[in-house]
Amino acid sequence: MAINEKIRMALAKTNMSEAELARQFGKTPQAFNQRMKTGKFTEKELEQIANIIGCEYSATFSFADGTVI
Repeated sequence: MAINEKIRMALAKTNMSEAELARQFGKTPQAFNQRMKTGKFTEKELEQIANIIGCEYSATFSFADGTVI
């Protein structure tokens, strides 16, 4: 699943609009919408988005043997 889809799902769960997230993220809704179209966010930005939404962002590689990187 693409990161922009995950962000939209998280927004739906918290009943927050994309425009409200954009404003709290320090972007105009139009500029944020462009970023959502490309889905290009740094890990730090994703952590900031999670903080605004009120959740935790975690990016890991999980292997079948239980190893998590």
